[in-house]
Amino acid sequence: MKKVLVLAEIRDGQLRNVSFEALAAAARIAEGGEIVAAVFGSDEAALANKLAEYGAGKVYLVKHDALATYTPDGYTQAFVQVINEVAPDAIVTGHTAIGRDVAPRVAARLGYGLISDVTGVEAGPVFTRPIYAGKAFQKRRFTDGKIFVTIRPNNIPAGEPQAGKTAETVPFAADIKDLRTIVKEVVRKTTGKVDLSEAKIVVSGGRGVKSADGFKPLQELADVLGAAVGASRGACDAGYCDYALQIGQTGKVVTPDLYIACGISGAIQHLAGMSNSKVIVAINKDPEAPIFQVADYGIVGDLFEVVPLLTEEFKKVLA
Repeated sequence: MKKVLVLAEIRDGQLRNVSFEALAAAARIAEGGEIVAAVFGSDEAALANKLAEYGAGKVYLVKHDALATYTPDGYTQAFVQVINEVAPDAIVTGHTAIGRDVAPRVAARLGYGLISDVTGVEAGPVFTRPIYAGKAFQKRRFTDGKIFVTIRPNNIPAGEPQAGKTAETVPFAADIKDLRTIVKEVVRKTTGKVDLSEAKIVVSGGRGVKSADGFKPLQELADVLGAAVGASRGACDAGYCDYALQIGQTGKVVTPDLYIACGISGAIQHLAGMSNSKVIVAINKDPEAPIFQVADYGIVGDLFEVVPLLTEEFKKVLA
């Protein structure tokens, strides 16, 4: 049995889904041991109770003015202090923008090994992660020292919540100093109503949308399905949309239940960010487009004709 520490992420005062998935991964690693969660920048008891419902037995509420918004220095210092206090056998974070940034810093500072972008946890524990832009997978395990992993969102299902379960809460005052970066203001760019990295359905557009207005039918379909809108690098480079929507090797990596690719050729750079989606639907005028090689379902046609038809049919079905 092991003691496992989970860094739970919050956004706009709410816990992200990857936090619950990290708790599920922690349960597999702990093998009946203790699961401890840490929340940075908030002392809300409601967050602790929510984490308890998903398996946390103890929750550290780490409050400090410097943790109100993410900074590498602030989170690294706080994370190291919490690890020293908890003394876990294993540490789990989400493979998110924050997790990818802070986990290597903490691992380097404490001299720990790190396995990143984990998509599966087996008994042992043995961790599965993609390599070669998702073309292959490798299984890795720790032979010595503490276990430290980041998990990819939407790959390890969260456990069933136990309503009413509570956890021991521990207020923790972090000692943060000598910050090299201070966030004065956060200006959010609109990327849709649904978080792209955690969306269960993604409607994505490429150069085939032809213009910024070409994303409008995709957004309408996404609104009907409760989906997020994404884009290929080609669409972003062409100025059709913001880079915050980019999916691919140099953008976001997504693993939704359903990925609808509209006007995307299927360049390897883009496939690296979405090829592990559970179901892929491709819409493209070119029947020889590489995207059809990875798609589960393909529609050869003009996206400006096909997407509105799909939108209307989904409206009827979902009504």
